[in-house]
Amino acid sequence: MPTTRVRLIAPSGYPHDRAAMSRGVARLREAGCAVDGLDVLERTELRYAGNDAERAADLNALATLDALPDIALAIRGGYGATRLLEHLHYDALRERLDGSSMVLVGHSDFTAIQLALHAKSGLVTFGGPMLGPDFGAELPSALTVPHFWRTVRAAQGTAEWTSSGEHALDLEGALWGGNLAMLCSLLGTPFFPRIDGGILFVEDVGEPPFRIERLLYQLHLSGVLGRQRALILGDFTDCRPSAYDNGYGLGEGFAQIRRVAGIPVLDGLPFGHVPDKFTLPFGVPARLRVEGGKARLDFTGYPRLPNASTGDV
Repeated sequence: MPTTRVRLIAPSGYPHDRAAMSRGVARLREAGCAVDGLDVLERTELRYAGNDAERAADLNALATLDALPDIALAIRGGYGATRLLEHLHYDALRERLDGSSMVLVGHSDFTAIQLALHAKSGLVTFGGPMLGPDFGAELPSALTVPHFWRTVRAAQGTAEWTSSGEHALDLEGALWGGNLAMLCSLLGTPFFPRIDGGILFVEDVGEPPFRIERLLYQLHLSGVLGRQRALILGDFTDCRPSAYDNGYGLGEGFAQIRRVAGIPVLDGLPFGHVPDKFTLPFGVPARLRVEGGKARLDFTGYPRLPNASTGDV
C-alpha cells in the first residue's frame, strides 16, 4: 500500500519548541508517513517562520507541485497568516486543489488561511492538529490524533461531546469556523466567506472574558450570527477575568450572547488551544443533533486520504 505523504507548511510563527517539532516528525514517520518540507523548521524571521514571501510560497507551491502531498500540515499557529492573504494564488490553488484528496490542516492563526481559501477559491480545509502542539506533544492526546486519522480516512466524520444550552436539536448546515479573533479580524474583507444557514464553531486563547463577549457581539451586530443555524462554543483557554470584572466571567458573557443571538448556542466542543480537539472540515454539509445533553455532529463531502498504510500515532 502507498505511503502517506505529508508536506509541512509554516504560514505563521517560527518553531520555537524544536523538541516538539522533532517529536511530531518522528511520530509521523513511525506511523508510516513520508515527511517533506522539513526546511520550514529552520526558518526564522522575527516572530515568523520566514519572511512573507517564503511563507506564502509554502501554500502557493501546492498549485504547482508535480505531485500533491496527501496531507499539507501546518507546523504551528501564532501570527502571520493574515499578512499572506493578498499574496496567495487563489485561482491556481482552486484549479489544482478543487476536487483533490489533499488534506490541508491546522488551527489557531491558520483560520485566516481557511477563511480566505474558502471565500476566494471555495476550497475545503480542516481545523485540526498541527505538527508541534499535537503530533509533537509530550503526552499525545488519546482523542486528537486518532480522531484526525479516522476522519480523513472516512467518507463521513463524526464528533460527539457533552453539551449544555440546548436539550433537543436536529438541524443541518455548512460547518465552518475556527479561532474567534481571526474570524472577526477578517469581517468586511474579501477574505471572509458569506456562509448562510451554517453551523459556526469558535474558540480562542488568552482573551479576557469581556473581549470574548465583544468579539461575539461583532459577529452578532454584523449579521453573521443571525444568518447561522447554530453557534458552537469550543475551548476558551486562559481566558480569565480580572479583579475589575467584579464577578463577570465567560459564563456571564456567553449567557448574554445566548440572549441576543436568536439561534441555538451550544458549548463544550473539544476544539481549540487544548490537547483534546476534533478534526473539523471547513465548509462542508453537516448535521447537528442534541438530545439530553449529548451533542453529535456528522459531516461529509470533504477531501479524504486514498488507501494508505498509515497507522495512528
